[in-house]
Amino acid sequence: MQKINGDIFLTMLESGAHNLTNKHVEINALNVFPVPDGDTGTNMNLTFTSGLNDSKKVMTSHIGQLSKTLSRGLLMGARGNSGVILSQIFRGFAQSVEDFHEVNVQQLADAFVSGKEVAYKAVMRPVEGTILTVLRESADATYEHVLKNPEISVLEFFEFLVDEANKSLDNTPELLPVLKEVGVVDSGGKGYVTVLEGFVAALKGNPIELKDISDESHAAASDFEHDEFGYCTEFIIRLNEDSVHRYNEDKFRSKLEALGNSLVVVTDEDIVKVHVHTLTPGNALNLGQQYGEFVKLKIENMSEQHNTILDNDAHKAQATKEHSKYALVSVAAGEGVVSMFNDLRVEYIISGGQTMNPSTEDFVEVIEKIDADHIFILPNNSNIIMAAKQAQQILEDKDIHVIETKTVPQGLAACVMFNPDTDVESNLEEMLEAVANTKTGQITYAIKDTVFESIEIKENDFIGILEKDIVVTNPNRVEATKELCDKLIDDESELLTLIVGEGVEEEEVSEITDYIESSFDVEVETHVGDQPVYSFIIGVE
Repeated sequence: MQKINGDIFLTMLESGAHNLTNKHVEINALNVFPVPDGDTGTNMNLTFTSGLNDSKKVMTSHIGQLSKTLSRGLLMGARGNSGVILSQIFRGFAQSVEDFHEVNVQQLADAFVSGKEVAYKAVMRPVEGTILTVLRESADATYEHVLKNPEISVLEFFEFLVDEANKSLDNTPELLPVLKEVGVVDSGGKGYVTVLEGFVAALKGNPIELKDISDESHAAASDFEHDEFGYCTEFIIRLNEDSVHRYNEDKFRSKLEALGNSLVVVTDEDIVKVHVHTLTPGNALNLGQQYGEFVKLKIENMSEQHNTILDNDAHKAQATKEHSKYALVSVAAGEGVVSMFNDLRVEYIISGGQTMNPSTEDFVEVIEKIDADHIFILPNNSNIIMAAKQAQQILEDKDIHVIETKTVPQGLAACVMFNPDTDVESNLEEMLEAVANTKTGQITYAIKDTVFESIEIKENDFIGILEKDIVVTNPNRVEATKELCDKLIDDESELLTLIVGEGVEEEEVSEITDYIESSFDVEVETHVGDQPVYSFIIGVE
């Protein structure tokens, strides 16, 4: 085969998407930090599945038209930095092939080089040893190979591309010391290679089929003991044409039972409604998305004292407010954290954060409803900034400013300095200065044994993260938090904000605040944030 058209490419896309779905947990596990937020595989999977679903709606064998639809679907569904970069790869690919009904190996080589160039441009400070390196080295090597061997088939082209991508992937630990220390390859690069391997399987006539993912979740289900903990996950999916015939309610129910309890599955022709309490809502969503598109989605984060509602439809239902000079949009998870932002003039909240990165489309849907002269977006997570910026580019008719807040304390500090009565430039200057002067620490738990920068970490120990580095490990949560405060607070510190996560006892909070007040000359503000994953989020100004 010397050329492929849209029909063949769609088969390749589906095989690549299935391969990514099957291996997303394995990719998540490559996360170098031993914290319960390794979501690269999930983000790339949801991103690519979004693109595939849109592609399957267009009835065309024109590879240029199909690629354009794929690019748009990936763009809107992009989650996390890895998902955004993946969307940019195929955006460049689509730009290169847009005029072609079918493409040969030289045009494919040009398309992947174009994908490399677009993806690199999307990242302000590209880091080698990541998905970008795997993309660049494999695309360039394959381009040179095609120049020397123009007679190769499409299958030979992709086999060579996969071989070069795997070589580059295997070398990522040599470029990023943190990968070498932990003993893993780059997770984003692995996700990209997984897609390409799916392409090859389809070209060989053995496209990847979706596997039963229930086994990977047995451990999580066995830890699920109380309804009041975990996530109440509800969604409605509409079965697509392909899945209507292979969908089996009993098998689907069996897979969901492995994820948690309080399960209800109702099927009515092509509509399936699901309710389940689970510690891993992402796995439940991935399972549902294998069969069709979400019609409705709601996730409640349950605890004994509070219910935090993370509802994808909630922000859509926000009433359109009257015209204003400014509007603040913030990403937040946890009822208390949301309230803190609301108290600081943030009227628009996008549900999400660590482990549940909102997509570009989530931002677009909220911002389209805002009638304001100037819009400030606070992502509050380094893995969400790129999706916010993509929304900014899509909505170019609006004056949108993405303030690159990487943590909740940075977002709160920026909001404190916001002044609705002054001009945009002054606000940006003050808010960015506040962000720069805010240090963040976070306490969570380790999900595996590892070593990070000579710190030996044991599974289930509590770890303290200062900005992006793990600096503390201790089996006792209170002691870990005290040690982290020791490293966070210095002579210039004036204010410490302690945001308490779900499941933390009042006695623990009291012991920590007493320690801080007796040991340091800082003012302490304590807030119940009810945020998941992180027991404590600490901001120091």
